[in-house]
Amino acid sequence: VYRVRAAAGASGASRAAVALPDKPSIAVLPFQNMSGDPEQDYFADGIVEDIITALSRYHSLFVIARNSSFTYKGRAVDVKQVGRDLGVRYVLEGSVRKSADRVRVTGQLIDAATGAHLWADRFDGALKDIFDLQDDITLRVVGAIAPKLEQAEIDRAMRKPTGSLDAHDHFLRGMWSFHKATKEDIAEALRQFLEAIDLDENFSSAYGMAAWCLGRRKINGWVGTGSPEFAQAAEIAERGLECGQDDAVALAGCAIAVGYMADDLERAASLVDRARALNPNLAMAWHLSGWIRCFAGQHDLAVEHLEQALRLSPIDPQRPGTQAGIASAHFAAGRFDVATPLAKAAMLEAPNNFVAVLVAAAANAMTGNLDAAGSAMETVRALDPNFRLRHIKTRLPYTQPEPLIRWDEALRKAGLPD
Repeated sequence: VYRVRAAAGASGASRAAVALPDKPSIAVLPFQNMSGDPEQDYFADGIVEDIITALSRYHSLFVIARNSSFTYKGRAVDVKQVGRDLGVRYVLEGSVRKSADRVRVTGQLIDAATGAHLWADRFDGALKDIFDLQDDITLRVVGAIAPKLEQAEIDRAMRKPTGSLDAHDHFLRGMWSFHKATKEDIAEALRQFLEAIDLDENFSSAYGMAAWCLGRRKINGWVGTGSPEFAQAAEIAERGLECGQDDAVALAGCAIAVGYMADDLERAASLVDRARALNPNLAMAWHLSGWIRCFAGQHDLAVEHLEQALRLSPIDPQRPGTQAGIASAHFAAGRFDVATPLAKAAMLEAPNNFVAVLVAAAANAMTGNLDAAGSAMETVRALDPNFRLRHIKTRLPYTQPEPLIRWDEALRKAGLPD
């Protein structure tokens, strides 16, 4: 069963409330898989992700990103507390039952501020009609929380990146693996996205996610400098941009390939700006824009964009990567005292996040905390035994010399060999 509930007015919370935005705000929690088969979790999660994507395209709404919503998966939750944690008024919960070629979603829409039931319904359909079913649910939610939206905005939000059920299934499996974020899972996600592309050569979101997989492989040192993956990333990005000019996921993901893999940060910034304009609720776009701005030397803008990514996804399991980006921007700007506690927090939360540990080593070194810097550097070496000072420019492609000089000095002090 899924529900939308107003979550204002919670008290006795363990977490300080996040201020509500100035427009209707919603988080979509994971739908319960009622199919009796744990292997179908990816399908239930995928339906939720598709609904989040559709809702997030409405500029008149504020929609929490998938990664924060999914921290509640498998938990009994106090919806008012969810609203306080995420800073939203409405929360959507649900269940999915898939059997053979049929699928069912049942639920009710509740305003928890008043206790009024806004609607109750059951959605049944053939599996081949899953896209229409998702549209029905999305439109019912939108009609309840923002009934005066322009039809043009509704039409734009309802556009689908693929009409192929098989390609869509591979994409859902890819997202399932991508969010686990291990080396093996990113490789599997890439494989699934490429399978989706093979089935639908115009599946723009799949190109964007494949490009982001390749970017993640580079930043973590899972691919060498001369790897054919760099050429693959360029090819994927160009094809994704050909068919995805109105797809924010494609634009943001391909921007990383263009900027981080091919060193064209100016073009990458333009692409990710278009992604943010198309979908201002896409935390991925704000996150990637922040990193692109950091490498381009726009450190204050980088911090601003990364902080907006955190607002859209305040309890994201990938939050340490965003925090590490904020710390990196402050570090690159020479604000070492600001960078150090941010880097420490990111590293403590995610001790296996390469960038978080790297910036912790660097920031501590520049503030004279050499013991902490050396300890962090030991973790850096454990995560990537082959990483050396000469790799800084490749791994962190700044366009200006000053940040690279700071990184070289800091990591040398922390004990990274040439």
